[in-house]
Amino acid sequence: MSALESLSWKMSYPPSLDFGQQLTREQLFTSMQSTMARHDGGPVWLFAYGSLIWRPECNSVERQRARVHGYHRGLYLWSHEHRGTPECPGLVFGLDRGGSCSGFAYRLDESSLDDSLMALWQREMPYPAYRPHWLTCRLDDGSKVQALGFVLERHLPCYAGELPDGLLSHILASATGRYGTTRDYVEQTLNALRSHQMPDRNLEARFRRCHNLREV
Repeated sequence: MSALESLSWKMSYPPSLDFGQQLTREQLFTSMQSTMARHDGGPVWLFAYGSLIWRPECNSVERQRARVHGYHRGLYLWSHEHRGTPECPGLVFGLDRGGSCSGFAYRLDESSLDDSLMALWQREMPYPAYRPHWLTCRLDDGSKVQALGFVLERHLPCYAGELPDGLLSHILASATGRYGTTRDYVEQTLNALRSHQMPDRNLEARFRRCHNLREV
């Protein structure tokens, strides 16, 4: 990394973030109803690609490895509370356009569906950083289902996009929030994917590269 590249990201970090007002319970419920109105009927599936893999929020009756095409996983969403602070924002995963993404599909328990969905909305949508969307998801058994996923809204200030390695290295070394560090969050996700024989090789390579930058 050149001195000019280092100076560039240091001048732009921390970013000026405006997440807006937290959504009220009524707004969360309206968003949830609107999303469920677009469901094509039958069992409700959820696609998990980040922390929902190793810390699921919902009661499920089935879990399968799965892949979504047209979206990929990336550390593209600023976190000013869970994995960082306003003074030292961290990052969390989101689904962004292009490529494909492996993860898990959970078939949610119909008997507790409303409670599970509200818990999920409260966790993923305290601010309108994601767009709830029905994704075409291919399960490990070869079948396809429509699964609920949370995809990124690129036009919002909380969208970080692809950051330079130097800045990502700094964030991994320093950002800590209510639920721990950005680094631990990434490591737990990578470990979970690896343990289920579906490693994210691009993310693994970038994580090693940024770690090596800290060692230089």
